[in-house]
Amino acid sequence: MPEIRPGTTVDELYRTLRERIITGVYGPGLRLSQGALATELATSRTPLREALQRLEADGLVVSQANRGMEVAPASHADVEQHYVLRLLVEPPTIAGLVGEFTGQDLDRMAADLEDMERGGRRIRDFQEAHLRFHQTALRRYPKGVADLIDTLHTRIYRHQRLYLSHPGTPEDFTAADRIFLEAIRDGDAVLARQILEFHLIDAALGLVLDGSPDHVFDALPMTARGLGIELETGPDRRIERPARLRWLRQEVRHDLALTTTNLTNVPLEGDPP
Repeated sequence: MPEIRPGTTVDELYRTLRERIITGVYGPGLRLSQGALATELATSRTPLREALQRLEADGLVVSQANRGMEVAPASHADVEQHYVLRLLVEPPTIAGLVGEFTGQDLDRMAADLEDMERGGRRIRDFQEAHLRFHQTALRRYPKGVADLIDTLHTRIYRHQRLYLSHPGTPEDFTAADRIFLEAIRDGDAVLARQILEFHLIDAALGLVLDGSPDHVFDALPMTARGLGIELETGPDRRIERPARLRWLRQEVRHDLALTTTNLTNVPLEGDPP
């Protein structure tokens, strides 16, 4: 078990339990007995109950009739759906906000990017720096959009922790975020949207296929197609890595060379390679 020193306030209990769920100490389906947890964490049931309610709102625990609380199942179909929602909402939002980032925002994102590059060997440090990097943009979103994306971040987070432990994945994330930051710095809304689309599809494929290699994709290719993105799938709707992606929209940069373990973009027919 990670060396987490339990506290007795609601916030401390929430952080302790959340970390143990994210790192897999408390696995999917584990029954969370309030009596046992209160003893283990040396606390009373009142703050513990409030912490569990917050975790339930995050989608990390669920209530079961006659069983109390248990750790929520880790469904790869849910991960696909979560990324689909992000793909629909975040890239156009970013495109509309590019001109509103301040110099302080850009400096903060650059510092977080440096922390990502330094923290690649410590997955928790890398993941937290990556989250901070995107939270700078999140703070610019309209409140309803920000609340939705924040909830999706939380529900994806525990799947992401394991995925980021694979060699090459932190480098893939960092490379995409570096281009994303430069696009924002240059005021290039089209490129910022395009890079975020690639980043989200890449992460969705990685998280889902690492846990379920034979996953049958439904929502992700359909949504991509609706956004003018062709994502290569087999006749059985399975995806083999690296999948090929091409943008069908004319306004995007077709000369980009973006390749990760999961995904590679190809030029639109008729464009130069």
